[in-house]
Amino acid sequence: MPEGDTVWQAARRLHTALAGRVLTHADLRVPRFATADLTGREVLDVTSYGKHLLTRIEGGLTLHSHLRMDGTWRVFAPGEPWRGGPSHQIRAILGNTDATAVGYRLPVLELLRTTEEHTAIGHLGPDLLAPDWDQDPALRDRAVANLLADPDRPLGPALLDQRHLAGIGNVYKSELCFLARVTPWLPVAALPPDVPARLVATAHRLLDINKDHPDRRTTTLPRTKSTSSPIAGTPTPSTARTSTPLYVYGRESRPCLRCTTPIRRADQSDGNRARPTYWCPNCQRGPTN
Repeated sequence: MPEGDTVWQAARRLHTALAGRVLTHADLRVPRFATADLTGREVLDVTSYGKHLLTRIEGGLTLHSHLRMDGTWRVFAPGEPWRGGPSHQIRAILGNTDATAVGYRLPVLELLRTTEEHTAIGHLGPDLLAPDWDQDPALRDRAVANLLADPDRPLGPALLDQRHLAGIGNVYKSELCFLARVTPWLPVAALPPDVPARLVATAHRLLDINKDHPDRRTTTLPRTKSTSSPIAGTPTPSTARTSTPLYVYGRESRPCLRCTTPIRRADQSDGNRARPTYWCPNCQRGPTN
């Protein structure tokens, strides 16, 4: 499933291609909105909130989409062949004279009044990539309070719960737990007092750094002035290790970058389905599945 940084990138591509231009072609291929006519309307803005995409259109309308596991938006130049899947998987087409955006395999696609966007995203916690995140401490405080609201819940599912904070997916879940030196099965209540706030700060920092780059990294972060992390004890890999982009995710049986112990993998339920989870049995304290 795409995570907050990936969805932010999709919103930026769509905004660049569509915003400020009038739709010359629009086709929503879902029964409920198949007769909606958006042609002749200007696209005002495309933005992300967590893992949700909001395309705001002249006349007070918002096209809300969610990619979930394998949905995608592709942008094509005039005359360019569409690539992204067979035509029967296309759920939305938004085109102007300069570009066409095609949505493939979109499991969530709905046309809302812009004033009613809260019905789609109002249940979510603070967006970790909110433009005013650094200027509004209330966003960080609310995210931390949400994370602590269910103290008996394991940390992994608590981080994935978009009602707590929006944008974390399975990759960042495993990486954040490693950086905090705790397993994803440790109850939130067992975290040291300063760790929840540091987890939230680090989650924002990682997504913010990676939102401008398709090659996601949590290990070496040369895109900032400092490689230090808000979570104490974060390892700084040597130059020889900088080619490894992630600390634990997808690295089952490979040596931990901190202690060389083989990384382990197990499935962890988030309440809906089991997700692959990676951790170092030496560096991370707490229960394991």
